[in-house]
Amino acid sequence: MIVPYRHLDSLSSLSPGEMVELLELAQKSEDILRKVLKAEGFNLGINLGKVAGAGIADHIHLHILPRWTGDTNFLLTIGKTKVISEDLDSTYERLFSHFHGLPEADLS
Repeated sequence: MIVPYRHLDSLSSLSPGEMVELLELAQKSEDILRKVLKAEGFNLGINLGKVAGAGIADHIHLHILPRWTGDTNFLLTIGKTKVISEDLDSTYERLFSHFHGLPEADLS
């Protein structure tokens, strides 16, 4: 998930620099997830507003969901269907060092 520092509720509220940074971080995330998790594709999603499914309606964020041949569809995945038999702590450990050097990433 990529979250801007400023609490904003719409794409139109992002500055041009924030919009570029959001997409640059999406690019870097795609590269890292392809390399480390061997992802074959991705779903990217932004839910704007509570009625659209935004869990944090007043703070825009971008979901990046890695995909592999034969996994379930996007809606089932965000509906808490278990797709990969790896706990989040293990995934975090595998990915941390790859994201740690990014100046834009705040991983504290």
